[in-house]
Amino acid sequence: MPRTGNRGPGSQVQKRNQAPSKPLTTQRKPMQKAAVHISPKQPLQSARKEDRQSASKDAAPKGPERLRLGTITESVRQPQSRLNSLLRSSDYDQYRQQGNQPGWKTAVHRYVSLYNQAETNQHASVLTDYVTDREHCDRLRIRLERLRERDLLRGALPAGSETKAELVRVNESANEVSVLIRLHIKRRMEQSGRYYMEERSEFERLWLGQSGGVWDVLRVEPLIAERRPRFGSSTDGNWMTVDDYSELFGDITSPSTPYLNYDLLPQFKHRPSGIRYRRDLAAAYADRWWNEANPAYELFEVNCTHYVSQCIFAGNAPMNYTGKRESGWWYKGRNKGSEWWSYSWAVSNALTNYLTARRSSGLRAETVRSADELQLGDVITYDWNGDSRFQHSTIVTAFDSFGMPLVNANTVSSRHRYWDYRDSYAWTEQTKYRFFHIADLL
Repeated sequence: MPRTGNRGPGSQVQKRNQAPSKPLTTQRKPMQKAAVHISPKQPLQSARKEDRQSASKDAAPKGPERLRLGTITESVRQPQSRLNSLLRSSDYDQYRQQGNQPGWKTAVHRYVSLYNQAETNQHASVLTDYVTDREHCDRLRIRLERLRERDLLRGALPAGSETKAELVRVNESANEVSVLIRLHIKRRMEQSGRYYMEERSEFERLWLGQSGGVWDVLRVEPLIAERRPRFGSSTDGNWMTVDDYSELFGDITSPSTPYLNYDLLPQFKHRPSGIRYRRDLAAAYADRWWNEANPAYELFEVNCTHYVSQCIFAGNAPMNYTGKRESGWWYKGRNKGSEWWSYSWAVSNALTNYLTARRSSGLRAETVRSADELQLGDVITYDWNGDSRFQHSTIVTAFDSFGMPLVNANTVSSRHRYWDYRDSYAWTEQTKYRFFHIADLL
């Protein structure tokens, strides 16, 4: 029998005790608090107001050189070919009318605008008519068809969308440009008269060429970070390279400040058993740090399981410190450049094995059959290829109107994303899931 509570009006299923004394907005009841409610126009009006105010100021800022393109302000970092700019899909028409952007930037801006339309309509044609890369057009079409079919089956309709793009890295020549962009997609979803906002960030590399004075998007490659293993290598060109991670996340080998490991303190050596797992705290931590790194922890190349472990630990789950990387579930940071954390803390397949194993105390979980049996703070791991090697981890942070989980993730940052990931390029027909309900008392 499913263990979830409210799956919509009329549901009589009794859910487990998971509410704290003061429910957070991520609790299932009332459902209005399960996710963000916004007016789709308000953020855009606010952003445009800020742009107008910025445009009215004297164009001689201090510090790094600034380039003013319409209402977009760009910071130029060293070396000069690397830009950090924010393009809004909703502002494309305004910039096109002003006509004062360099040609290739106009082409990128148009791409972002059409990408947003494709996400909103869940049809690829508006973008594939613009992009000449047939391979990517087929890839995008298949992904959006999956997304449209899934949302129709779950009775969810997109009620608005906005996409922003950050120019992370630019390599520019006279007639050719390659751009690494970070897309931040916000979709407002309506289901049974209720609304929630889902967000995700993705990376794509665009190649643009100029012919006859016109810039075209010639090639697009999504960087599928969810599929990149923590150890080992791959020949898949769509997986991120070390250089990509260095550019996106900085120096990943720099030491971090170790997060406090309570199990190493003498007064906590004999902790009382039966510690209640605070699902509300785990979900709140996940919402706080979904789109940035907690500086108290090391930032990993593939951060999804490290992020999920942080969330579980924030929910009062005790570490199982063994000092051996292949056993226990623990994190201590770095010591003289050496990694001091267990594989189960940072690697999806190792966490899957750790949660699957039976134990009488500490962090433990029950494997359940379906996603609708999960609660706040529970965990899903993903095996994209169906070969029993799990490559991605998420944590449940909210529910839709029918009681199905919405999850948060990192590396490819996601907030309140529908749990099955059929909207991801990482998903395949062979994808398998493992659903873990973490014990209420640890």
